[in-house]
Amino acid sequence: MKTSDFDFHLPEELIAQTPVEPRDSSRLLVLDRERQTVNHKIFHDLPGLLKAGDLLVLNHTRVLPARLIGVKQETEAKIELLLLRREERDVWEVLIKPAKRLKIGNKVLFGEGMLAAEVIEVLPDGNRKVRFQYEGVFEELLDCLGRMPLPPYIREQLEDQERYQTVYAKESGSAAAPTAGLHFTPELLAKLQERGVETAEILLHVGLGTFRPVKAERIEEHVMHSEYYRVLPEAAEQINRAKAEKRRVIAVGTTVTRTLESIADAEGLVRAGEGWTDIFIYPPYRFKAVDALITNFHFPKSTLVMLVSAFAGREFLLQAYETAVRERYRFYSFGDSMLII
Repeated sequence: MKTSDFDFHLPEELIAQTPVEPRDSSRLLVLDRERQTVNHKIFHDLPGLLKAGDLLVLNHTRVLPARLIGVKQETEAKIELLLLRREERDVWEVLIKPAKRLKIGNKVLFGEGMLAAEVIEVLPDGNRKVRFQYEGVFEELLDCLGRMPLPPYIREQLEDQERYQTVYAKESGSAAAPTAGLHFTPELLAKLQERGVETAEILLHVGLGTFRPVKAERIEEHVMHSEYYRVLPEAAEQINRAKAEKRRVIAVGTTVTRTLESIADAEGLVRAGEGWTDIFIYPPYRFKAVDALITNFHFPKSTLVMLVSAFAGREFLLQAYETAVRERYRFYSFGDSMLII
């Protein structure tokens, strides 16, 4: 298929710059694949749209304050560093701006030397591997010195850094938020539990490859980024029990979808474990584990809109996106949401 098959017109003013309050007051576009209908709801209507026995699968990753601003030790030139992936204890793959200023052996200082990063390798794609040097606990220094790595299309300052975390975020490691989960509140999760909706938690650390554009003319030629996942035995057991009992498994976000589809067998049963996934889902694709999907609105021609097109049907999804644009829904990370059943 052509990348252009997943293009659509999006007015720039519909790109949400700030989150709505409260979280669950965002709009919710409900797509019924069987009836081919679209309905307009509010996210706090979700308990009435789900059924007792439905299993919501959440990604409890937490976004690192992964953006560090420092100076090159030798020249005091300003350097911006973005943590991408932890290779070992103090060695990280990072994105550096401006990269051309840093060669192997150069150091960047943060917080007047509280934290230092020495370049130890230049990677083929221009990224660097650095080794951090510090005294104390790295995570505490990062909380003190780092900033939230908001996507490039968000130009407004975020006053509350926790607003770019889900309320159930636990384990740090992501360079971006699993944004489909940003709409949940503790109160809404409690109402869903009262409704008889179960929840299971898995982990996938979101990488910046999420925002990487598809440059290939044909989507089959695109090289997908890899991301770390972990599914504990308890979560796998919950998912497999739901599948065995013909209850719906509802993925909260494309990160959960990619994880479950990576580890599911032909019957939709999943295995506990951890690893790296670079699964690229696009039409036609037969979903094995996921029965319904909660997701935000995505970039034109992105791997995410391709995944959702595979789930909803490309023409139906693009028609729904046209409706969302016409009705002035808000797009991307701080935007509104979709429920696809």
